[in-house]
Amino acid sequence: MQNNIISLFSGCGGLDLGFQKAGFHAILATDVWDIACKSLELNKMADEVVCDDIRNLEFNKYKNNVDVVIGGPPCPPYSQTRHYLIGKAGGFQDENAGFAVPEYFRAIEEIQPKAFLFENVDGFTFKTYEEPMEFLKERSKALGYNITYKVVNAANYGVPQTRKRFICVGLKQNIGTFIFPKETHSQDGTDGTLPWVTCGDIISDMDNITEEEKKQRPGSKDYETLVKIPPGDNYLFFTEKRGHPNPLFKWKSRYWTFLLKLSPNRPSWTIQASFSNNQGPFHWRNRFLRIEEIKRIQTIDDDYKLSGDFKDQWRQVGNAVPSKLANIFALEIKKYL
Repeated sequence: MQNNIISLFSGCGGLDLGFQKAGFHAILATDVWDIACKSLELNKMADEVVCDDIRNLEFNKYKNNVDVVIGGPPCPPYSQTRHYLIGKAGGFQDENAGFAVPEYFRAIEEIQPKAFLFENVDGFTFKTYEEPMEFLKERSKALGYNITYKVVNAANYGVPQTRKRFICVGLKQNIGTFIFPKETHSQDGTDGTLPWVTCGDIISDMDNITEEEKKQRPGSKDYETLVKIPPGDNYLFFTEKRGHPNPLFKWKSRYWTFLLKLSPNRPSWTIQASFSNNQGPFHWRNRFLRIEEIKRIQTIDDDYKLSGDFKDQWRQVGNAVPSKLANIFALEIKKYL
């Protein structure tokens, strides 16, 4: 029996790819960004790709024909960096995407799927955003769903990235209550788990520097400083608190990702949605990461097609849910259907 899904806020399809590999069939994928929609089309991720604001869409025609609704409403209203933006309201008051969570649950109400998966940044659980969190709980209950939620570290499921994300799975009350899949990996590989998958494990075959990359200067004016930072460290290496004899920066005076460099011996830190000249992670060979590399870090297939220019592709991959993580949850949800 075919299990149908609808994907909301699909981006380039990282979450969708994980569900597709678990045997789910997408009858609709939708996003507001035309470049992301083009990527969905290039990879044939759904029967229909609709590029429009979710507020313009009606979902009643899909009622009783969908097993699972998946999606991660835009995360900027709940990100940690929101706290540093003076005069910028977060949560439901965010002027650009505050509507997204209520719209997600409007779709759930109209479609009435057997299950849903809701994904966002771990900041969604912060006390600052109590209103959206309470809304999620109350709307889920009112619509007849038992929910299970927590913040997971993607590295603990075999993803080569210590990416923390809030995941909530809702099941119709007559189906049961979802139990999160058991974590398979840990930092030290103890208690019957495997060690974290490292960057060296998955991108060591790209451990070179092209002639063009030699001309580039990640870190911009701080390039020479970046070169001296050991793999796995950041600008804090050059602080008095860390014991550097010639400190260049004050403790916690910059974003933590400033001059952050990958180590081949541990997973990547979170790949951000915005490409930056001085915010990492950078490759341990003191160069920018390539799209091919961040795709692997996000466990998106090498042959997955991305539309747009370099920065467009970076944004799509940085915004995606790691496909391996999505696949693990898809397979677990499938057991309840």
